[in-house]
Amino acid sequence: MVAAIFHMPLETPVPTPASNSASPNTVVKASSPSQAETPVAPNKPQRDFSALWMTVLPPVLGLAFLVLVWYLIASNNRDIPMPTETWAQALKVFADPFYSNGPNDQGVGWNVLASLERVAIGFGLAALVGIPAGFAIGRFEFLSRMFNPLISLLRPVSPLAWLPIGLLVFKGANPAAIWTIFICSIWPMVINTAVGVQRVPQDYMNVARVLNLSEWKIFTKILFPAVLPYLLTGVRLAVGTAWLVIVAAEMLTGGVGIGFWVWDEWNNLNVSSIIIAIFVIGIVGLLLEFALIKLASLFTFDEVKA
Repeated sequence: MVAAIFHMPLETPVPTPASNSASPNTVVKASSPSQAETPVAPNKPQRDFSALWMTVLPPVLGLAFLVLVWYLIASNNRDIPMPTETWAQALKVFADPFYSNGPNDQGVGWNVLASLERVAIGFGLAALVGIPAGFAIGRFEFLSRMFNPLISLLRPVSPLAWLPIGLLVFKGANPAAIWTIFICSIWPMVINTAVGVQRVPQDYMNVARVLNLSEWKIFTKILFPAVLPYLLTGVRLAVGTAWLVIVAAEMLTGGVGIGFWVWDEWNNLNVSSIIIAIFVIGIVGLLLEFALIKLASLFTFDEVKA
């Protein structure tokens, strides 16, 4: 009987490319599992705190600089309260911001809400009128030539100059303040919207003319997407202007509102509350601006994120 015995080769010939230093009969030893290299775990990426440092440090230093200047001025003028005194007064003011002891004695929370309500109504009416007017003025040259002189004449007028007209027409302080917000908010939206329409590339309009699109199709498919960055910029400018004007208007008209609260605290010679109101007005304006920036970022237009 003949037995066939098979042996596992210890050496496996592996063909290698011909080179000057290797012959075709070169034999490469197969590496065993124990000889395989152990994979080295990648190093964990180190956290980069430079971005966080540059984001947090500058605002903190800016606020510290403001407090330092405030402290130096208050040290030389006893009529201006120190930062510590204002902070103590702020704790009392915000301990119960929504108290109500009558129409002329309410917490800062109710005053801010009353001002925001007036701004919302006046700004909303201005948007309903100003945005369509801007599209019409930018779309039709005849309307542009007709209304541009009127806009140039009325836009530089101080918003508070319109307040007596509102008191005369509406016979009330609250609608007069809303009227003032309306008249000062409408110009940025009209102008920015009209400029956006006029800057739409002429090629787009030529294509619409060739396709015989209706005016509604031109508005929804061409004008509105192209004008949206300009429109949102006008809205941001209008909201900022409205929030500035409402404080001055409420100082003159009275009632509930952050402007009236500032004037009432001045009559009581409570300067700490006036400084608190200044910070409240600034923070609310900052939040309004931030909300509009977030709204604009939803449309992914780089022009409105700047």
